[in-house]
Amino acid sequence: MSHAWKKTSLTFLALLLAFSYLLAAAAQTAHAAGELTLYTRNKSITVAPGESISYSIDVINNTASIQNARLYVQGLPEGWEYDLTSGAYQINELSVKGEETQSVSLSVDVPLQVEKGEYSFSVIADGITALPLTIVVSETGTFKTELTTKQPNMQGDADASFSFQLDLSNRTAEEQTYSLTADTEQGWKVTFRVSGNNVTSATVEADSSQTVYVDIDPPENVSAGTYHIPVRAQAGATMAETTLEVVITGTYGMELTTPKGLLSAELTAGRSTKVELVVKNTGSAPLEDVTLDYNGPIGWEVAFDQKTIEVIEPGKDARVTATITSSDKAIPGDYVTSITARTPEVSSTANFRIAVKTSTLWGWIGILIVLAVIAGIYYLVRKYGRR
Repeated sequence: MSHAWKKTSLTFLALLLAFSYLLAAAAQTAHAAGELTLYTRNKSITVAPGESISYSIDVINNTASIQNARLYVQGLPEGWEYDLTSGAYQINELSVKGEETQSVSLSVDVPLQVEKGEYSFSVIADGITALPLTIVVSETGTFKTELTTKQPNMQGDADASFSFQLDLSNRTAEEQTYSLTADTEQGWKVTFRVSGNNVTSATVEADSSQTVYVDIDPPENVSAGTYHIPVRAQAGATMAETTLEVVITGTYGMELTTPKGLLSAELTAGRSTKVELVVKNTGSAPLEDVTLDYNGPIGWEVAFDQKTIEVIEPGKDARVTATITSSDKAIPGDYVTSITARTPEVSSTANFRIAVKTSTLWGWIGILIVLAVIAGIYYLVRKYGRR
């Protein structure tokens, strides 16, 4: 019985000592937690990948005596970097006078290659207190090169030059020198410009962008159509590409002539003559709705076997017959009749010299008059010449 009571007493004493120790430790912890306070205004910040965040943290001494604390950051994901500084120096431990506040700076670099989400960590005053912080990453980091443009397509005729503005973004963690190339058909000229200078490469710092201008000149005899031009920026294993679109409306050219190039004709006053016209498309764009018109002397008329030509493809021609009728009051001589072929974009005029001759009927009448006069004179001579 005595032995059992002794064993029970010892157990009770051990429990009492353990409980007392726990109470003392708790009291000491509570006391220590109140000695220093860590404070910052922005505890949760939203940023994009690759950005840096700066915190100003106040270390407040709530006691009348000097407090020393070892400071460090705990809980940042692997690959994230930070600096904890006071003034111009990195710090590991801080001393704060009684009832004063000491400021420290914390900068955290969010890596480019990071997933979207919330990341929590803490600033620790070792054994005293902790300041929980949260960084919200707004999007998943790309960690790559990007080549973009707000205006990927342009339209113009074959004589036009096309200038595109591109943004070359380096989303890697290092400076990159990109070679700039374009894939084009033979005859096309592509020039890259950076800061006003013609270049074949561009250097872009980490997590930065550079404006690159691309000037494109089509060949002289380019046909109307849509052309796609891939443009590439490459530095080692990282590369970006975009496709530019150039729409060529073509050049407009027209020539109005005759099959042999002869721009003259003859006719008798009041009569007609037929002239075969050739309307040539000398441009690179189709000629649509080609209309024919004329401008001639008063009383003259020109009729066409087709007044309008629906379409003439580049390099092709169309044949039209024009019937030119002179005025019946036209006197012999040379006259000019202008014939014009036109579209809304282009026109061509041919000036025809028309030689008007007197009618053969009037020639015979003249001969008969002369003969009549001769006969009359002969008669008078025979009748009155003997007297």
